[in-house]
Amino acid sequence: MITIELNKRQEKILQIVKDDGPITGEHIADRLNLTRATLRPDLAILTMAGYLDARPRVGYFYTGKTGAQLFSDKIKKMVVKDYQSIPVVVNESVSVYDAIVTMFLEDVGTLFVVDENSVLVGVLSRKDLLRASIGKQELSSIPVNIIMTRMPNITMCDREDLLVDVAEKLIEKQIDALPVIRETEHGFMVVGRITKTNITKAFVSLAGEEII
Repeated sequence: MITIELNKRQEKILQIVKDDGPITGEHIADRLNLTRATLRPDLAILTMAGYLDARPRVGYFYTGKTGAQLFSDKIKKMVVKDYQSIPVVVNESVSVYDAIVTMFLEDVGTLFVVDENSVLVGVLSRKDLLRASIGKQELSSIPVNIIMTRMPNITMCDREDLLVDVAEKLIEKQIDALPVIRETEHGFMVVGRITKTNITKAFVSLAGEEII
């Protein structure tokens, strides 16, 4: 859980606003025997962090939110487009062997399969390719469209979807990645990918933010 540590002066400012808000910056400065200029950075930090809000000609007031609530609010504003990565796609006609090579070279766990119009038609996971590799089959002669997960059994997401909602889909479906799609007249085009790693990095980055 993220911890936003406030200095003693910022804690005093919060207490003043809790007790007497809404209150202007000038009145807060007077209460602390400080100049308005000295106080301005602290008020900016507390406002940006979400502890305080300000209204013109009214002053500052306390939002009533705890550190945990502020962290939750930030998570709920994170959207896919800000954290998605470049998708790795293969044509539905390529062989299982070529798909394995592509997955290895690109160092990804999921491939998105498209048709001649670059429309999403399937998804290939490491498990799919591993299952196909078991046995004595000639992998270079088997097209990936034989083993891939097909539409409409593909879980997808949009660039504007909330990251937390996508995380729930990954957990629910027990998969590693989702294609980020854009709908066209021909079908769904793959414009990105969002993975467990993307989401983990995003949440860790948020948890590591410091309010300075």
